[in-house]
Amino acid sequence: MGQGTRRLVAEGLGSGLLFACVVGSGIMAEALAGGNVAIALLGNTLATGAILYVLITILGPISGAHFNPAVTLVMRLRGEIGSREALAFVVVQLAGGIIGIWVTHLMFDLPILQLSTKARAGIGNWTGEFVATFGLLLTILGAVRYRPDNVPAAVALYIVAGYWFTSSTSFANPAIAVARSLSNSFAGIAPQDVPLFIVAQLAGALAAYAVGRRLFVEELPSPQP
Repeated sequence: MGQGTRRLVAEGLGSGLLFACVVGSGIMAEALAGGNVAIALLGNTLATGAILYVLITILGPISGAHFNPAVTLVMRLRGEIGSREALAFVVVQLAGGIIGIWVTHLMFDLPILQLSTKARAGIGNWTGEFVATFGLLLTILGAVRYRPDNVPAAVALYIVAGYWFTSSTSFANPAIAVARSLSNSFAGIAPQDVPLFIVAQLAGALAAYAVGRRLFVEELPSPQP
């Protein structure tokens, strides 16, 4: 298997497992929480943070572990990936993620093909997605610049926090927004609400790129007197 193929497989597989964990842990948490939404969200949060740490640790050395078109966009702008490969990354992220959602439905004996009816709209949710994606990309850029060995932990911890401090519960990922619209479960989002989520996510990613370029610069030694 060539290096390019390995990178695409890593992105597709990682996206599939990540999206399956987000939706599957939501289904499991809702079933076990007895109607307590806070407990259900906590279960969903912890599982997502844990799988992110694992997936970035094992797949990051292969593909960079983007699992997210917003991350791929910023890495393309930074010149760390070419345009053709970036487009291929986005395709396999989306395809792998959707397959992960369908496998999750199969695991829980649910209809494989679904559409969510869970409304997630309004200025609060859109602002939440901007903030969530801005913070995620800033976390990645800062960790890559100063603490590259800590990227898995930094990203996982940011998403755990993001579930609770953002109004949208921190999707922060255009591909997962699309995929979650195909699951009428705890983690779902109505398809008509996806486009503006994606607009907010991409705006947040671009803002983080702009800020990161100025904030995480190469520090030069002070001139000697």
